[in-house]
Amino acid sequence: MELAGKIIVVTGGASGIGRALCRRFAKENPRGLVVADLDAAGAESVARETGGIAVAADVSVEADIRNLVERATETYGPIDLFCSNAGIMVAGGEEVKDMDWDRILNVNVKAHIFAARAVLPSMLARGEGYLLQTVSAAGLLTQIGSAPYSVTKHAALGFAEWLSTTYGDRGIRVSCLCPQGVRTNMLLDPARNRESFLVEGSLSPEEVAECVVAGLREEQFLILPHPEVAEYFRRKASDYDRWLRGMRRLQARVADQKRLPPAEGAGAERS
Repeated sequence: MELAGKIIVVTGGASGIGRALCRRFAKENPRGLVVADLDAAGAESVARETGGIAVAADVSVEADIRNLVERATETYGPIDLFCSNAGIMVAGGEEVKDMDWDRILNVNVKAHIFAARAVLPSMLARGEGYLLQTVSAAGLLTQIGSAPYSVTKHAALGFAEWLSTTYGDRGIRVSCLCPQGVRTNMLLDPARNRESFLVEGSLSPEEVAECVVAGLREEQFLILPHPEVAEYFRRKASDYDRWLRGMRRLQARVADQKRLPPAEGAGAERS
């Protein structure tokens, strides 16, 4: 897919990967760019910078997604590319409270479903359309320290696979963006999930956005800014038990690093 002349919507567009996508897409001369985010002021700022329009939206609310699609269509016309990029992290395991499980399921999974419901009728009627879903390498592998993130990203990948299988022969293209560590607040903020093995070798949002443009051009289902993720995925598929043993070793190493004093832990991260 070439982005020139296309109408593009990006959720979570006020910061991180979403902001980088908006900035990079703007260089491709789209006909219309819609920046959506819960942070209305941030979305306005990115929209001014990229020549698009901003729409305040909570992607966990289906009415907000429908309003977003209506605003985009009224302003520019039928949407060519809808990027379901917004996502959140919740640390912990099975003990995580139901309200937090519900919140992350709504943002990381149901928002993709809401978007598909809103845009697919028009895309199917035209016989063309593109859905880009930011999933994460956690959807292919797992997420140390966060069952909710791992579960929801697996679910998002499953939904994308289903969409491609069901509608691929009717002109609907689907891509899943599956980076590993990306230098956004989700990774770098100490109050959130910050794993040293992800910080090392992490990419900037701008590098990820560049990979997305290349992946969309080739219409790849899996867009992997970290090429090594493909090898990890192959190892998982070829010997699941061995892969699980390796993940347990990684989890133990991460736990050991967290128990070290800050200075000593930092040294361990660099080695």
